[in-house]
Amino acid sequence: MRLLVLGGSTFLSEAVAARAVDRGHDVVCANRSGRVPAGARHVAWDRAVEAVPDWPFDGPVDAVVDTTTHPSRARAVVEAPSLRAAHGVQVSTISVYADAADGSLLPACDDEGPATDLGTLLAADPLAYGGLKVACERAQERRERSVVVRPGLIGGPGDPSGRLTYWVERLARVVEQPHEPVVVPDPAAGVQVVDVGDLAAFVVAALERGTTGVLDVVGPRTPLGDLLAGVARGVGVDPERVPWHPASDTALAAADVVPWMGPRSLPLWIPRPDGDALMTHDPAPAVAAGLDLRPIADTAAATLAWLRAERAAGRPVATTGLTAAEEAALVASGLPTLGA
Repeated sequence: MRLLVLGGSTFLSEAVAARAVDRGHDVVCANRSGRVPAGARHVAWDRAVEAVPDWPFDGPVDAVVDTTTHPSRARAVVEAPSLRAAHGVQVSTISVYADAADGSLLPACDDEGPATDLGTLLAADPLAYGGLKVACERAQERRERSVVVRPGLIGGPGDPSGRLTYWVERLARVVEQPHEPVVVPDPAAGVQVVDVGDLAAFVVAALERGTTGVLDVVGPRTPLGDLLAGVARGVGVDPERVPWHPASDTALAAADVVPWMGPRSLPLWIPRPDGDALMTHDPAPAVAAGLDLRPIADTAAATLAWLRAERAAGRPVATTGLTAAEEAALVASGLPTLGA
């Protein structure tokens, strides 16, 4: 298969390109950085300002993977003569849903053109992200063959968000600081995490099989307490020996702890009931279509190895969440445990 990956230099797009190379496909990555996985070829392309170029394949492009959030850029790729007949993959998000229960989508939100600054757009309206992805999906649907994958939270090596990485790093610290309480949200809250390698393998397999349609590619719905116990096992810590300090949504909000991600946050925490509604997507159709989900402990172990290797090499790693000092101050201030 002659596969074009738009990106290929970071996280999911890099994992897709690497997986396709491992499967023996001819892979070209188009990006500005020049960084591509071993075995893939690079085409320099700044899609914000440049037209779709010619591709160095010996024959037509068989498939193209796009992760863009800019509808105008998605349309330009779909409409390019050299890519019109390709089997397309649009990596979307479960954030497109207005209501996960009935499957209704947000209204499509169009950008103003290829050079639109996405950061400015989303700063003005954070909810526009889902609508932008809906518009990207609409562009992809104009292909004769396409598959739209809607992941939720993606974890694993290379994660630029730092969300699951926060918990990997925090629980690994228990080895050296076994008595310092680990502040966690309500352990009963549901959460869904898919490993970046599993998602990448699914994307490549979908192209190999000629899969079409729309699929939520998510991990199993898991109580947060069980997921964090799995992370602990993955980093070499007995979860029964972790000094957990579970706190209610109310207590965390009163202590100015931020949900989901960012400074002073507890990553993965979404106050209930909104969090319960978001983490209810069914992975069964994707599993039936070939999604193979590894245990969270394996994801955590791989993430810790990557994290340590990056830091040892002096490369920056995205971080988010409470600092060690902030967490200690919360406990010292008398943050009540859940049910206390």
